[in-house]
Amino acid sequence: MQAFENFRQFVDSWAAILGPNIYLQAAAIALAFIIVAKIADLIIAKVVSQLTRKSKSLVDDELVSLLHRPVFVSVILIGLGLATRRLDLPTAFDFLCIGVLKTIAVFVWLGFLQRLLRLISSTISRNLDTTPAWRRMMPLIDTVGTFAIFALAIYFLFLAWNIDVTAWLASAGIIGLALSFAAKDTLANLFAGVSILADAPYKIGDFIILESGERGMVTQIGFRSTRILTRDDVEITIPNGIIGNGKIINEAGGPSEKHRIRATVGVAYGSDIDQVIEVLQGVARDHEEVCKDPEPRVRFRTFGQSSLDFELLCWIERPVNRGRIGHEINCAIYRAFRDSGIQIPFPQRDLHVKGIPEPLTRLLDRE
Repeated sequence: MQAFENFRQFVDSWAAILGPNIYLQAAAIALAFIIVAKIADLIIAKVVSQLTRKSKSLVDDELVSLLHRPVFVSVILIGLGLATRRLDLPTAFDFLCIGVLKTIAVFVWLGFLQRLLRLISSTISRNLDTTPAWRRMMPLIDTVGTFAIFALAIYFLFLAWNIDVTAWLASAGIIGLALSFAAKDTLANLFAGVSILADAPYKIGDFIILESGERGMVTQIGFRSTRILTRDDVEITIPNGIIGNGKIINEAGGPSEKHRIRATVGVAYGSDIDQVIEVLQGVARDHEEVCKDPEPRVRFRTFGQSSLDFELLCWIERPVNRGRIGHEINCAIYRAFRDSGIQIPFPQRDLHVKGIPEPLTRLLDRE
């Protein structure tokens, strides 16, 4: 503030050279600052722009382009403010004029900060293609940045009109504390949503299984809740607080989205196990939606009570097709075993009657 007062005194002493006419002095001050604003604009347009063009990045060029208008307008507003003070207007009118000029300046720089935020956001999105976590966090960063810019603008508007913000901040603190207790669950879901966006345990399009057993495709990830669509076309909305504190199985997670399905089948004792393995592998190879890499495999798991238990393991591209492809493979296995003469046993029980009680024998004899 002291530096500004010194600068103001310098301008006033310079304007006094023009004579005692304060209106002429005010006009000279305003005209001088318009010229200075134009010179500053030309310096930014010619000198600084030429320097930034030598760099490989386009960010500095766009930044210089954004600075044109706010710098030009700000210099003119400073000149108009000094010219207004030079006129020695009545206190109320002087306060009104200066307040209007400060308000214009606040809105000019508010627009600059908004465009700067968009520039930073787009630059990060372009340059961080290999970091999905940053791309997922960009909407949140944009929202928080926009809120901070508007809060800063409101603060400077209060200062422009000499409004004491201390009482407002104290009231806002008390109200915020009360709301935090009243909306405890909502805040928990909000922070969990931020954590989900940052940590990314799943993304839209993934198939997840909740701790409660529901399975579905993620259709929306919000700040308060996550929505999944089940195979019955039923949409389930789960608060992020529950997901954040529970175990979630992501079937599409890991290095690849591919999903492994298993087909368990038993064959009769005495079957040719090499033939069984060959038939099962042939079923998997012949199915067009079974992945060739990793290739299907067959495992002889155990000796069952009435069967030799085998398991066919194969991979599919997307978990959403698990049920349909599993059905098709089971049908193909049954047909292949029937054509190859491989028997699929089923549990059987033999009942041996050692003797019939005498009362029952008499009853049978009467009939």
